[in-house]
Amino acid sequence: MRYFLELAYNGTPYHGWQRQPNAVSVQETIEQALSMILREEIGIMGAGRTDTGVHAKQLMAHFDVDKNLDEETLRYKLNCILPKEIAVYGVRKVRPSAHARFDAVSRSYEYHISFIKNPFAIDTTYYLKKKLDLTVMNEAAEMLLNYTNFKCFSKSKTDVKTYNCDIAEAKWEVIENGLIFKISANRFLRNMVRAIVGTLIEIGEHKLSVVDLERIIMSEDRGEAGYSVPAAGLFLTAVEYPKTIYIE
Repeated sequence: MRYFLELAYNGTPYHGWQRQPNAVSVQETIEQALSMILREEIGIMGAGRTDTGVHAKQLMAHFDVDKNLDEETLRYKLNCILPKEIAVYGVRKVRPSAHARFDAVSRSYEYHISFIKNPFAIDTTYYLKKKLDLTVMNEAAEMLLNYTNFKCFSKSKTDVKTYNCDIAEAKWEVIENGLIFKISANRFLRNMVRAIVGTLIEIGEHKLSVVDLERIIMSEDRGEAGYSVPAAGLFLTAVEYPKTIYIE
């Protein structure tokens, strides 16, 4: 039987999603809890790999087990065992072929910027003192929808077959004392969102122009793009799947 877990976590105390030999990860923490409850070794596959310090308001992961489970009971037990930084919102049975990573049709991220020094948000926002030109930042963000190759925003050493991503939404929104950048696509490259945000901030500071963004994308060179913003302000907010993968 295959089940999907709907998860949320504060990534501050973890070295990213993926299990690592000498550091505590979100994946390892959840696998240990599942294995303890189900009394067998359980491995999970996530929809993506968030980096150290990155958060998730929704991340989906799947696991296999040779028995039917009471989804609500498992959810309750997991939340009792897991650390306070990790929550399980749901457990749902899916078709045996369903895959948390490969069947995802859309992923969405948010990046949070604060214009005031807030000691209670240091792990979830990027404190930025500089004034930004929101009009040109949104003009540049909209331009991203016209391109598919985003090698210029990808981490240099990464093993991928293609740098193509179909961006469906990219925009800045004003909130009280800050900004939120929202972006959705079918897939993302490693460090892509943080590099895009850093580049858009430099456009908002008038260090780069909207015209420069086209040059940067066409260069396919990470060195041409802007800086990578800190991990703390980044949230994976949604992962979407075809309804056909679920078993009612």
